This record gives sequence, C-alpha cells and structure tokens, in this order.
Amino acid sequence: MSRLNLDDFSELIERPDSGVRRDAEERRERLTVPPGALGRLDELGEWLAAAQGAVPVRPVERPKAVLFAGDHGVAALDVSGRPAGTAHTLVRAVLDGASPVAVLARRAGVPVRVVDAGLDCDPELLPEDVVRHRVRRGSGRIDIEDALTAAEAERAVRLGMAVADEEADSGTDLVVLGDLSVGGTTVAATLIAALCGTDASVVTGRGGAGIDDLAWMRKCAAVRDALRRARPVLGDQLELLATVGGADFAAMTGFLLQAAVRRMPVVLDGVVSAACALVAQRAAFRAPDWWLAGQVSGEPAQAKAFDRMALNPLLDHGVTVGEGTGALLALPLVQAAAALAAELPLRPDQPRAEDASGEGGSD
Repeated sequence: MSRLNLDDFSELIERPDSGVRRDAEERRERLTVPPGALGRLDELGEWLAAAQGAVPVRPVERPKAVLFAGDHGVAALDVSGRPAGTAHTLVRAVLDGASPVAVLARRAGVPVRVVDAGLDCDPELLPEDVVRHRVRRGSGRIDIEDALTAAEAERAVRLGMAVADEEADSGTDLVVLGDLSVGGTTVAATLIAALCGTDASVVTGRGGAGIDDLAWMRKCAAVRDALRRARPVLGDQLELLATVGGADFAAMTGFLLQAAVRRMPVVLDGVVSAACALVAQRAAFRAPDWWLAGQVSGEPAQAKAFDRMALNPLLDHGVTVGEGTGALLALPLVQAAAALAAELPLRPDQPRAEDASGEGGSD
C-alpha cells in the first residue's frame, strides 16, 4: 500500500454545485414568503440544495451521529475534568442511552455510531462493533512524545475514510460529527494554535468537563510544550497528526476529507471536530464547503478554527458537554430549512418549473 498523502484530497474534492445553488436562490425569490423573512434558514436550504445537487432540495431523512472515541496521554498531567484513561465510560454512557447526545438522538430518531480509534481500556469492556477498528490503546503524551507512529497515523486516517465510505454507501445523507475523549481539548488547542500561529494562552479553554485555574495553567503549559513539537512538522498534515494529534483525531480528519469526496454534508460539533476540520482544510481547501458549524462551545480554540474556515455556527446556547450534542441540536434547523425550501408554495404569478436535477415534479 502506497503512503497516504493528504494533499491528494485537494484534487479529489469539488465544491457543492454552484449552478444548483443559483437555481435554489432563484427559486427562493419566487416563494410566497418574502426573501429574507426566514433569515439564515434560506442560506441553509440553498447550501443543502447545492450539496445534494437538487432543486427543490430533498428532505434530510437519514442523518447519522458518528462519534470517534479516544484517550490522550496528556490527560495524565491533570489537564482535564475527568481522570486519564476514562473515555470508555463516556462511550458506555452513550451505548446505554444515558448521555445527552444519546437522549437527543433517541428523541430525534437519529442512529448513533461510536468508533473506538484509540481508547485506553480492555476491549472486552465494550461491544465488538465499537472496538474492532481500534488503532492503538491510547495516544502518546504530546508534550514530550509523539501521539502516534507514522504508520498508526496513516492507519487511523484510513479508518476514518472507510467509515465515511460505509456511511455514504448506506445512504446516510448528513452526518452529525462528535468525539468521546479525555484530554482531547488539549490536543485540539495545540493543533489549532499551530495551524493559526497563535500562543497557548489564546486557545486554551476549560474543556467540556470544566477545570479550575490551576488545571488551566497546567493545560496552557502542556499546549505550549506541545506547540514546540508541532511547529517543525506543519508542512505535513499526516506527520502533524502523528506528532501532536491522536488516533481519534487522525480518524476524524480522514472521515471529514472522505465525506467531502463523497459529497456527504457534515455538521461539526465542538473544538475537537473543529481542530480536525482545520487540519483537513490545510490538505484540501474546498473541503469546508461541505461542513456546517453546529454550535459555539465556548472554547477559544473552536472560535479561532471556525473563523479561519469562515464557518458561522448555527447555535449559541452555552452547551459545553461535547460528544456531538451541540451539533445534534442544530440538526432540526437544517431539516427545517430543507422542508421550507421544498414545500413552501410559489407566488401565484410564478410558473411551475421542473427541478434543476432534470427530474419532473411539482413545487
């Protein structure tokens, strides 16, 4: 197998269909509801039409929440609100239906898929379909050592690509992307600081579990030390993920890139998915056109990443729990935008037209 080069995705990823988007905008001008009256829902409907290549836009009927799980060695520095090596408890809560994302997904009828990329636990603690793709047990302590070997980083990226292909092939029409990690926000802050050229204190937040001032200072120091290791490898995204990323980060990056290749829209959640998206953007500049920012998590690094990618979050409700929860909360807005764009009637003076896909149908 030839060595994976993430830069190759730049040639593979196309933007959503701009011609279809123009058709969707023109159709919007002919609806009974005045232009601008639906605010950002109009923009969402047009974006989704371009992603689908269809006017009127089709409803989002088969969404899926995909959560990548992993533990990070840097959590041993007491930089997280949870003990190191306990991400498997987050996974178990999701599988048992006892976590926020599980509750919301159940109410919305959205299936949840958990992928163990690098949990630090005995595989017997979790179902086989969760742990079977694990790249390694935990990731290295990024302030003093590499998170992964080069081979492990490539394997993790290919895992994410394979998951994206499986979802696209199964008919998933939109993915809510999240993470289940301990130490993940420290890794995310490092990646975003490295890619945005900022200092540790600018990007370091308090994580979804919340930490006190002393832990925040330890976290800043860990990000600062990891940044020194990250900067020399900024020219190679795969090496960057191996040096200061982790198996779950590499897998999520591969997922995002391959989802864009397969023209499958993704709603990003917290700072971890934002960091992976920023790495993916570095490899393929068109990729962010396939993503939505679901929510503001309160992490300064997330704001930096979304700003760099020109992504404007849909929600700001102060939800910091992570795990895909905020992105799942944004899903009804996307579904509402699609329904309004497709089902609102045209003004009586407007002719009926076939959709832009060439298939006959009524508006």
